Amino acid sequence: MTQRTIIDPGGRRWLLMYAGLLLLMVNFAAPGGGFVGIPINFFLKNRLHLSAEQVATFNVWAGAPLYISFVFGFLRDRWSPFKAGDRGHFAVFGLATGAIYGVIAYVPPTYGLILVGVIVATAAIQTALGSASAIFSGLGQEHAIAGQASTVLNMANNLPMVIGFLLGGMLSDLMEGRNAVAAARLLFLVAAALMAAVAFFGMIGPAPLFKAHHEPLTTTPLADVSRLLRTWAIYPSVIIMFLWCFAPAGGIVLQFHMANALHATDSQVGQFYAIFWVSYFPTFALYGWLCQRMKLGPLLWLATAVAIPEWIPILFAHTPNEALFAAVPIGLLGGLGNGAYIDLAIRSCPKGLQGTMMLLVLTTTYAVATRFGDLWGTSLYEHKGGFTAAVIATVIVYALIAPVLFLVPRRLTSTADGEAIA
Repeated sequence: MTQRTIIDPGGRRWLLMYAGLLLLMVNFAAPGGGFVGIPINFFLKNRLHLSAEQVATFNVWAGAPLYISFVFGFLRDRWSPFKAGDRGHFAVFGLATGAIYGVIAYVPPTYGLILVGVIVATAAIQTALGSASAIFSGLGQEHAIAGQASTVLNMANNLPMVIGFLLGGMLSDLMEGRNAVAAARLLFLVAAALMAAVAFFGMIGPAPLFKAHHEPLTTTPLADVSRLLRTWAIYPSVIIMFLWCFAPAGGIVLQFHMANALHATDSQVGQFYAIFWVSYFPTFALYGWLCQRMKLGPLLWLATAVAIPEWIPILFAHTPNEALFAAVPIGLLGGLGNGAYIDLAIRSCPKGLQGTMMLLVLTTTYAVATRFGDLWGTSLYEHKGGFTAAVIATVIVYALIAPVLFLVPRRLTSTADGEAIA
């Protein structure tokens, strides 16, 4: 076991910021992110004339590696490329994903090739994502700063969404013109450059970031899987995150509702999501302040109470501009939930299996919940009550988080940041 390294508060903040930079770049280049994902969705809708359900189905298949992303996290936990730990993972998988994007940039943008390319790139990027996420878990547990780690992780996850949806919406408009192939090529070449940067910054990063948070396991893989499954604390966290991400009204349904009912342009849809995600940031910052002054238990209940009505404001929007205004309270209501639920996930990670647990919660659970939430939402939207039915379903799903909070082990919620967990 690596001896704990004592680092002053300024040093911890520097490590958190550097980890945030790595995660920021990986998320920006991820195929499911706003920068890459929304132009692909609009390309499928507008150029290939797919319906809402067909786009949702494409995303279900394209996200196949995400459903088993915890396997890539387990690979991160058990394998150390060149005996370099996370540095090796960033180098190997950063460069590999960049090369894959380079190939995709120069193939014809047909349905089949886009699907295959996105699946392969999604698989390649997962281990780098696991390393970036596990570093936050290690920092949060080792220094009793899970809430602050959650705040920085959330910002690193959401900033690419803000920028991505703004640029992604404008890029999708460009892809409707004569330069569609050139725009798609630029999109994937930028993603390739970002992954090359991940490899570079991973290799030159501060030594304490990598020495303290990647300890090779000495037990067998089967024993580690058994240990993970016997850890009760992971189950409430996974269930809560699944319910939180299972939002039938918030994905493809909203995109089609804005385009068809509100007559919004692709850029306006991108602007909605950008405003929505950026509106999370004030409450992320608030959570970073509250988590040092309140125990996690009360914060979980407060965050859930605020989050349940999150999507209701969109029902009062009847024009694209009104929808853009509605994005502000929707984002503000969700920020505390994201902070508290990821704080809980960090505290719940079994020692030595941080990569596995963080990808299980942040990627596998997120992917399964959002993809199948989209499928149910598009079914409600097109066949059983329209957009209002999808919003009501989302409110009910969020309300189901409350009873799950009773299952969370008290030892994980009885402290604030800076207090050691018993």
